[in-house]
Amino acid sequence: MRREPLVLIAAAALVPAAIAARPLTYSAPAETTPAELADAEGELVVNACSTCHSLEYIVTQPRGKGAQFWKDSVAKMVNVYKAPVEPADADAVAAALARKFG
Repeated sequence: MRREPLVLIAAAALVPAAIAARPLTYSAPAETTPAELADAEGELVVNACSTCHSLEYIVTQPRGKGAQFWKDSVAKMVNVYKAPVEPADADAVAAALARKFG
């Protein structure tokens, strides 16, 4: 007769109580601006997009998708996910992303 599963279940039941007894803290590393976004045009992208995204997420998006891809992506962020970006700024962000990452 196997008894190992009962021992594991009993031990697993004790783990949450031990974790809950002490607070956990986490410090995210400081983010630096990637070279692709380190100009005036990139600053607009950083200000509009980094509220929700890491800067690395922005610069690792697929290349060569074209201006419509970026316009649609920014529109989705504003209309679906309610990104706090004014319409004029959204157009400028989409244009900047299209120029930088096309």
